[in-house]
Amino acid sequence: MNIQSLTSVSAAQYELLLSADPSPVMVASYVNRALKFAAQIDHKLVGVLLLLPTHPQTLEIVNLAVSQCHQNQGIGTQLLQFAENWAHQKHYRTLEIATGSTSFGPLYLYQKQGFRITSIERDFFSQHYPQTIWENKLILKDLIRLQKTLH
Repeated sequence: MNIQSLTSVSAAQYELLLSADPSPVMVASYVNRALKFAAQIDHKLVGVLLLLPTHPQTLEIVNLAVSQCHQNQGIGTQLLQFAENWAHQKHYRTLEIATGSTSFGPLYLYQKQGFRITSIERDFFSQHYPQTIWENKLILKDLIRLQKTLH
């Protein structure tokens, strides 16, 4: 897999970002401020990663998406490891990520990679997203924030 830095986002990359965050308004709020990366296998887009410095020594993964047909193949793990290595090289001490309380796959992946839950923002999705989001046969309401200390 090849991960490249991006200066702008193509239509296909933007569509992939929306698969992880279904609100164009929310994606627009961070996409231009974020450091952007695309993952390719054999010149085919398989994932995107957006990183945003939030505090002097903290970097947040604001969007991580893997194309549907390439999920469960280790690409998300590789993107998380890339983010961690990049953050470490740039002297960040903390890596953060947030996901929905009903996002069982991502929650498992992040914790497996050493992220720990730091807080829950109750009703985040019902307050900030105009449409109800159903995931795993549940209404998504709460945002879970996770954090990993880098060594």
